[in-house]
Formats: sequence, structure tokens, C-alpha cells
Amino acid sequence: MPTAVRTITETRLAPRRRASSEAPTEAMHGVLTLAGDKGLLTRGRTQIIRGRMPEELVAQAKRKSGISSDSKLLEAALASLAVADDYADWLISQRGTVDPALDLEF
Repeated sequence: MPTAVRTITETRLAPRRRASSEAPTEAMHGVLTLAGDKGLLTRGRTQIIRGRMPEELVAQAKRKSGISSDSKLLEAALASLAVADDYADWLISQRGTVDPALDLEF
């Protein structure tokens, strides 16, 4: 069997990386800090989320984020969605709301 293909049993029995060795990038650290400041990370971890993801998607997300743990990666992804800046959507929604007759003094 090629080394890139592992059975579910092999995956479950594989040695796990220690969470303490993770070093989130500055951007991910900022997202997690903001989520923490909003109280999104302070309660107990009681919700279980499972899903199958494309291997390359997970690998790329781990490389870009600097996170090696699947659970921490999922937490960072959810935090990123939860604290996302909606400025671009708001700006687009404002299109056409300024009176064309308004003198902008250009």
C-alpha cells in the first residue's frame, strides 16, 4: 500500500502531534485573539463537529495558518468566519445611495 494512503485504523493509531508545538501565524493569532475577546472561545468545548475534507485543502490550510492540529485548525477556521469584517459587504450595499446631485467638490 502506498504511504500516502492510510486506513482509518492506521490513522486513528498514528502518533499524534503535541498541540504545544503549534505556532499559529500572526494573522491566525489575531483572529483567535479577537474571537477570545468577543467571548467566543471562553466556554467549554462541548460541540462536536466532524466532516471529511479534501486532504490537500487541509494540508494547505495547515501550511498557511501554521496550525498542525485538526481540532485547532477547525477552531481557527470557525473563529475566522465568526469575527470576519463585513465592511466589504456593507460598502457594496451602499452603492447608489449617494445622491448623484451631491457636489463632492472634485
